Amino acid sequence: MSIDIEAAGSGRLAERSPIEQDDTEKPTNYSIRGLETSAETSLHHALQARHISMIAIGGALGTGLLVGTGRALAESGPGSLLIAFLFMGCIIFMIMAAIGEIVAWLPLSAGFAGYASRYCHPALGFTLGWTYWFNYVIAAPNQLTAVALVIQFWVPRETVNPGVFIAIFIVIIFCINYFGGIRFFGEFEFWLSSFKVIVIVGVILLALVLAAGGGPNGDAPGFRYWKDPGAFAEVYTTGPLGKFLGFWSVMVNATFAYLGTELVGTTAAEARSPRRSIPKAIRLTFYRILLFYCLSVFLVGLVVPYNSEELAFAAGQANPGANASAFVVAAKLAGIKVLPHIINACICLFVFSASNSDLYIASRTLYGLASDRAAPAIFKRTDRRGVPYVALVACISFALLAFMNVSNDSRNVFQYFVNLCTVLGLLTWISILITHIRFVRGRALQNIPDSAMPYVAPQGARGSIIAVIVCAIVALTKNFGVFITQGKPFDYASFITGYIGIPVYFILFFGHMLVTKSKLVKLEDIDFFTGKEIVDRYEAEFLEEERAKVENASGWAKVYRRFVAWLF
Repeated sequence: MSIDIEAAGSGRLAERSPIEQDDTEKPTNYSIRGLETSAETSLHHALQARHISMIAIGGALGTGLLVGTGRALAESGPGSLLIAFLFMGCIIFMIMAAIGEIVAWLPLSAGFAGYASRYCHPALGFTLGWTYWFNYVIAAPNQLTAVALVIQFWVPRETVNPGVFIAIFIVIIFCINYFGGIRFFGEFEFWLSSFKVIVIVGVILLALVLAAGGGPNGDAPGFRYWKDPGAFAEVYTTGPLGKFLGFWSVMVNATFAYLGTELVGTTAAEARSPRRSIPKAIRLTFYRILLFYCLSVFLVGLVVPYNSEELAFAAGQANPGANASAFVVAAKLAGIKVLPHIINACICLFVFSASNSDLYIASRTLYGLASDRAAPAIFKRTDRRGVPYVALVACISFALLAFMNVSNDSRNVFQYFVNLCTVLGLLTWISILITHIRFVRGRALQNIPDSAMPYVAPQGARGSIIAVIVCAIVALTKNFGVFITQGKPFDYASFITGYIGIPVYFILFFGHMLVTKSKLVKLEDIDFFTGKEIVDRYEAEFLEEERAKVENASGWAKVYRRFVAWLF
């Protein structure tokens, strides 16, 4: 028996849903758009709950927090920095909760593109998928370039060309993603994310000690810098308008720092128990945002004045190394000298982990597009370990763009790529939120109660609407600085890279709609059930297996399951 959901259709089934079949009819093979079941195209369910949980943390902890706060603090002041991270943290939690509700109900191989096609509009799925893929296929070489630049903290480019390090890292991340398979990738990212958590906790404790006067110079600034020079910096002009512009500029920095949090939604298709692990990871996201982001930016605002000469030097650096970190500036002001080397090593690992994750996301997104029939079917081929090797090879080839760093003038090019990735990330979030709004309204119309859901987003459709509006405003105003020339030439390159993603997004959407004649999926026609019985069966088998493991556990395994497993 074959069940097929057409690309331009309304979501109606070509034949009866598995839910409607009687017990005598046991389908063994489905052809379901967005959900791969054959051995030649299916992914392996090898990611455990602890993998998902730590990947959810590690996906968001990067140089945007450890390094980017230096520039953000210098431009906005500690008050604006804290408010912006708190505000965007709430928006990010709404996005993560929306992802959790959709993914936990029916994890699709097609990922975000598949959810948008099934619950909203095939053109939205096509646009979201390619936007998301382009974002991360550019982010991977950009991260590799950042690794090469960070290493220049120790090895100048005059001594060793950065192309050498780029080549080494390309080989390493390809081997991790291909030869290790998803199980090794999960373990690798688990331990790297654990290291990230230790580093962030360490810098938080360092900032707390310095604020209390525990540094070598014995100075205890407390809230002194919130009074002098003040909590809010003025940007472009003076007075309340200047302070507001400073606050809004750091909103963009906060947005960039949070990019990557949606990675957990991409891992659902390879999770052993997505209906348990994904909701748990989402629920903990709010506390992680408060602890790792908001607390760290609050403390760094206590120990570094936004008008510090050291901070101005760090904010003006093109090299994303340790000297650009506000935490390193805090250590220098307190008289600690060895910290820059330690921070630089941590940044190197952070960026390497990000490039590894970016390649994973890019390959799974291209695989998902093929599963959603928005890309050639060859990209959904997998090997015996469940690795989409064709998609992986295609994505690693784009990593060769990192060799642009071999030339001295390439840094500006990749700064433009970062600018482009930010707007593409915002458009991805908007698309996910729109899909969630349709999902909530569709299941309300079809009388699917909250009690039937593995996870329900606390904000509902209204919260997602608010988040869409905020993300749209940030996307439209993220490069407002190019319009304030103050006698300088208009920065066309920043303007184009900052906004070109928006017209490209609409060209993809309306182009797909015109070519395929696809239409909006009506709420009453949204298909919530095709393929669900496959996931239900697998979930039941997994729970039974876990129950047996708990009953038979002994020694360290018993201690782990009783006292440690709850953390993940």
